[in-house]
Amino acid sequence: MEQKTARLTVLIDPTKKDAFEQLCATQDVTPSQVVRQLIREYLDKHGITYANQPQNSNGHHE
Repeated sequence: MEQKTARLTVLIDPTKKDAFEQLCATQDVTPSQVVRQLIREYLDKHGITYANQPQNSNGHHE
């Protein structure tokens, strides 16, 4: 099943943006991949569930 995407616009200091993009490049990941992972971790940290949420191998959230 194909998932639709939504755009999130974030305002950030240009020097932080440049440093972030450079770090992502050295790690061979895109800034979008990193931001998506951060959002997933933030939602999980706060116990928020959502429709296409990946399940932990043990079947519950910690």
